[in-house]
This record gives sequence, structure tokens and C-alpha cells, in this order.
Amino acid sequence: MNRAVALAAVTGAAYLTRRALRSRIRRSPLWPLPALEEPVSGHSPRRWLRALIVSRSEPAEGVLRLVLESPELPSWTPGAHVDVRLPSGLVRQYSLCGDPALTGRYTVAIRLVEDGRGGSREAHARLVEGAELELRPPRNRFELQPAPSYAFVAGGIGITPLLPMLRAATAAGADWTLLYGGRSRASMPFLDELAAYGDRVTVRPEDESGLPDLAALSALPAGTLVYCCGPEPLMRAVEAAVPAGVPVRTERFTAGPATPYPARPFTVGLARTGTVLEVAATESALTAVRRALPDTPYSCQQGFCGTCRHRVLSGTVDHRDELLTDAEREDSMLLCVSRAADDHVVLDL
Repeated sequence: MNRAVALAAVTGAAYLTRRALRSRIRRSPLWPLPALEEPVSGHSPRRWLRALIVSRSEPAEGVLRLVLESPELPSWTPGAHVDVRLPSGLVRQYSLCGDPALTGRYTVAIRLVEDGRGGSREAHARLVEGAELELRPPRNRFELQPAPSYAFVAGGIGITPLLPMLRAATAAGADWTLLYGGRSRASMPFLDELAAYGDRVTVRPEDESGLPDLAALSALPAGTLVYCCGPEPLMRAVEAAVPAGVPVRTERFTAGPATPYPARPFTVGLARTGTVLEVAATESALTAVRRALPDTPYSCQQGFCGTCRHRVLSGTVDHRDELLTDAEREDSMLLCVSRAADDHVVLDL
């Protein structure tokens, strides 16, 4: 009997030890090295959420609309987007275009880009009603600021982050107009919803009336804020059309105009091993880090998804991403696009 009791005690202790180790490793993937208060290196600090696709529809040619539901979906504000992990593991970003008042429900719309990097093709082919989807909590670098009047300009799928803004501006009693362009009416989603706003909305399909006429932007009254989302040429044209001093806020779905790497190398220090890596002027920090740490995760390689975000312990960063907030840039960088502003940065790796 005593032997049986001792065996049970040993078994129980072993079980508790294994459970404690698993918990410890979850808190710090690099354990037994010291845990971070908020782990960043090697993965995003924003947890993955799970949501069910409860509706799939096509509001326009080549556009997929998904409605996602889960009680754990956080609240959000107009202009926010989410990172979505596709079944293959690719991470892509989509603006939330539903109603922020509907708690536990997100709506996204995805344009099919046949010659893109593959994310939209996978989404259209594999994201079906009843499937589960992983996404990160929303972030917002395109927030709607209070103003007495707004001029909204959308091109194609760029209408998605503006839809919640129109509702919010209407609810706030602000004056606003929307100029919405696209290749054709059939390819422009949400026209039925926009029709409810009457003459505040101007729809300009390119096959009917050519490129949108931006002349009205040159006469915007003081205090007007301009919000634009769409192809890069449209955003550049809007910025050029508005009077000096009128703020223009833009949202991109792809990387902006390429900025050449500086014609000099820099070094990256890996604090956990003491390794110093040389980064050539024509390569990314991610490329150099992966030579030493091949398992370093990455996805978009364009500064959008945040998969290669790592904590910076020292050095000044030349941030070239479209993702991190100003606060996050104080101690983090995206290795795929950002570089050392001087000669050296040290990462928590």
C-alpha cells in the first residue's frame, strides 16, 4: 500500500512539473532565457482570435464579402483593419467595413487580384461559410478625426475603410461628400448602401465617365479633412489637388512607392547570443537575420502584416512600414522593410 501511495505521489509530481514547464514555455517561447513582460520577438504580441464565417457574398464582380462572428472580437473604430491568417498561413490585412456598433461581428471585403501575391486568390477559393478564421485584434492608423466637414475619395475596394466613416460622420452631423471611382459599376461594391446618402455621393465608373474629376478638391473650405483610399496614382492625385494646408489622410492596401535602400550597410546585434550580423545595402535586415536564425517568422515582406516585428533594445530605426503606431515604433521594428537609421541596431533575439 505504501508503495502504491509513493508511486501515485511521484506520478502526480511529474504531471505537475510537466504542466508548469508547458506554461512557462508558453509565456516565453525562448525559455529558459528570461521572459519578456510582453513578448514580441519571434511573434506578434497581439494574440490570434478565432471567428466563424457566418456569411459569404459577392457585392460586386470579383469582390468577396465575409461576415465573421465571435464573442471574443474586440470593439473597433472607423478606419481600423485586421490581420487575417489564411489557411495556408499567409497573413493579409483587410479593412473592417461593417458597423462598429454590432459587437462580436466583423465584416471585410476582399478584391480578387489575379496577378497579385496569392492572398486574394486563396481567400476567394477557400474562405467559405461555416469555416473558422484566425485574425488579430484590430489596429487603426487611419482614424477618423473630428471635423466640421469631410471630403472622402475612394477608388475601387478602397471604399471599405470609408464606409464606417460615412456612418460616423453622418451621426456626428458633419457635412461630407464622397467621390467614388472604379473600373465599372459592376466592379464597385456597396453601391446600394451608398445610394441611401443621396447626392452626397458621386459615383464615377471609369468605363462611363473616365477618371474621377478632382477639381472640386481645390476649393475645399477651411477645416475640411480629406480621407482617401485607393490605388497609389489616385492618392497622389488627391494630395496634389487639395489646397495647401488642407490635411489629407490616406490608407494603402499595398506598399507605397519604393524607397531605395541607402548606399551603405549596417549591422544588427542579436542580444541573446551576442552575434553581430552584417546587412548589405541591397538587402533587408530580415534576410540577414534569417541567415543566422532560419526559423525567424515572416509573411508579407512589405511592412504590412507585422509577423517579423521584433523588439529593438538599442539604436535608432529608419521605419519604412505601413503598420506600427508611433508608440510601437519606440521599441520595435519590422525587419522586412525597416533599417538602422545610423550604423547599428540591437534586437531582442
